[in-house]
Amino acid sequence: MANVIKLRKGLDIQLQGKAAESRIVLSPNGRFALVPDDFEGVTPKVVVREGDHVKAGDALFINKVYPEVKFASPVSGVVTAVERGERRKVLCVKVEADKEQSYVDYGKRDVSKLDAKGVIDALLEAGLFGYIDQLPYAVSTNPTVMPKAIFVSALRDKPLACDFEYEVKGQENDFQTGLTALSRIAMTHLGVGVGSALTDMKDVETTVFDGPCPAGNVGVQVNHIDPVNKGEVVWTVEPTAVLFFGRLFNTGRVDLRRLVAFCGSEVKQPAHVEMLVGQELQTLLANSIDETRHTRIINGNVLTGRPTTKDGYLGAHSSEVTVIPEGDDADEFAGWIMPRLNQFSTSRSYFSWLFGRKKYALDARVKGGERHIIMSGEYDRVLPMDIYGEYLIKAIIAGDIDRMEQLGIYEVSPEDFALAEFVDSSKLELQRIVRQGLNNLRKENA
Repeated sequence: MANVIKLRKGLDIQLQGKAAESRIVLSPNGRFALVPDDFEGVTPKVVVREGDHVKAGDALFINKVYPEVKFASPVSGVVTAVERGERRKVLCVKVEADKEQSYVDYGKRDVSKLDAKGVIDALLEAGLFGYIDQLPYAVSTNPTVMPKAIFVSALRDKPLACDFEYEVKGQENDFQTGLTALSRIAMTHLGVGVGSALTDMKDVETTVFDGPCPAGNVGVQVNHIDPVNKGEVVWTVEPTAVLFFGRLFNTGRVDLRRLVAFCGSEVKQPAHVEMLVGQELQTLLANSIDETRHTRIINGNVLTGRPTTKDGYLGAHSSEVTVIPEGDDADEFAGWIMPRLNQFSTSRSYFSWLFGRKKYALDARVKGGERHIIMSGEYDRVLPMDIYGEYLIKAIIAGDIDRMEQLGIYEVSPEDFALAEFVDSSKLELQRIVRQGLNNLRKENA
């Protein structure tokens, strides 16, 4: 029987535009782009040239620090561009997909007969190892340091999040194969929600998390199951990446299909869409949103995703494409003095709290300027981890490395502070601050 951990801290934000349980499949045609910035901590080195033809599974770039870590093309086609930014930073590698797809054959493997080295070598060869992250630092991991444990969270509870249990239907065998492969490397923990159908997965230690968002954050689950101390490493794997691994071992191919929730109050018909990593968003967004309105297109979740445009591409770790009002054209009569029945407030500043679990069409406005940190306990109310969030943020801003370590920075990732950023009356970019602190600490300990 699975262990159950009850969490009381957190916040469920009810937003309009949740994706319906209908599935749309986008054909793998058109332009694709693999973006190195989707893989935090990777220094890319491009290994293809414009005009080269690649198969699905061929490497487009590698990690310059660990050259054995490759990043596979999601489709077969012709490399049309290697875009670079300032100081020749690699922004993306673009591929024009073939009409008929061809794949590199890596061969089927029986994971029950593989050891840790066999699994890691297979993932490295196929260009999938880079989808494994690690704590501390919340970066793409390297194959030279073995983890004390591996964590997979199959509970997605952020606003408008894609339901993984809907995604995995019909692919349970691939998911089980991926989990078994990971279990050959180290003890693997699977976090699920209450009533999950995934509690029967084999070769893993399953834990049920009962509580509001961010109970599904893998960092929160690590904190409650097996916290990370200085000098220790745990690997974290997104559940869709587990499917990627399972498909590789079961079919011998790199198959980067994922189900994405096309959601948000500005989407005409929110639904689940089957896409490939790196697929252009133009086809998805065409005729699906009101072109006359000012909108914010988010590559990922509304709390943790990155702003993008119609010319963008699906991120490697994005399970949602969210469209909400920008808010820059809003004109509110009498401003804050109005009761604001259609606005959400965690502090009950508006009368909307009287309507219970009402769904809101929130826009992208911050509604206030940056100001001094107010030590009010706001972060602690939505951060179900055994750390002092406000003191940790202050230590990061001050650059006090010893204090950061004492306050548990090795256990956190930027997404753990997404809700704290949402409720923060000081209007600080907490996720950016945490990412900067982690990067600085990583350089210090290199």
